[in-house]
Amino acid sequence: MASLCQACSSSSATPLLLAKRMFSLASSPYIFTSRNKIPRHYSSFRASTSASASTSVCVDLKEMRSNELVDLEYSELNLKYKISEEVGHVRIRQHVNPLSSSFSKPAPIPVWDEVYKDSSLPLMVDIGSGSGRFLLWLAKKKAESRNYLGLEIRQKLVKRANFWVNELDLSNVHFIFANAMVSFEQLISSYPGPLEIVSILCPDPHFKKRHQKRRVVQKPLVNSIIQNLKPGGKIFVQSDVLEVAQDMRDQLDEESNALQHVDTVDTEEGWLMENPMGIRTEREIHAEFEGARIYRRLYHKTQLTT
Repeated sequence: MASLCQACSSSSATPLLLAKRMFSLASSPYIFTSRNKIPRHYSSFRASTSASASTSVCVDLKEMRSNELVDLEYSELNLKYKISEEVGHVRIRQHVNPLSSSFSKPAPIPVWDEVYKDSSLPLMVDIGSGSGRFLLWLAKKKAESRNYLGLEIRQKLVKRANFWVNELDLSNVHFIFANAMVSFEQLISSYPGPLEIVSILCPDPHFKKRHQKRRVVQKPLVNSIIQNLKPGGKIFVQSDVLEVAQDMRDQLDEESNALQHVDTVDTEEGWLMENPMGIRTEREIHAEFEGARIYRRLYHKTQLTT
């Protein structure tokens, strides 16, 4: 524990940054209790650091709620929660029926040169981008090398995410209110640069058998992703629901003529142990806080398709 405290000591560190640093210092990603497997960085330890003789910081991760851990993960963004009147109060509705007639209209194609500073850069698309903080973090880290596009079916989340884009003064990330099942092909085929990465992270599981046709990963979308993805481009999928992860895996594994599963030493039972993007999604944080396991698969495109 002493080494943890020493590693976190900094005269300029804030409590949020101190706690976030401690996440990466745990030697094992999990601890085990009599009930659940819980991520180690949510275990019951307290660390104190002294910036000076008169200043100390004390962080107790055990007492934190999952939404506070999300704020920790994305603390570097320094996002403002005061949203414009146009956006208003944002209430996240968890379940949306993409087959509803209200979501059947294709999203308008933007003028890409107005959306991005350089529309020729490689593109990453996050299908079901949620609040958008995952893409905002990536966009801030890779400001000059890649563009980011979030497709989200809940319109208020899109408005707030684009509000944050303006607040952060980012010119390489944009969010579109769109049903990916309807709009992916026309949007992405119109983009001037290459499609480099597609992510589908913890999509709505639609548990009931009669509702599984609503799941976002369906044959037409898979075909469109493969057709537009550049050779060597990647598809990253994950879910905290094993059945959903297996469904996505099975559909992508069927495309073995065009896709190859990226198998690394970090896999267990064919699932990636760690999120390769360098930042966890909000749902990922909530799920791990509750003791759930995340099932991940990464693919790359091996050849041109006709």
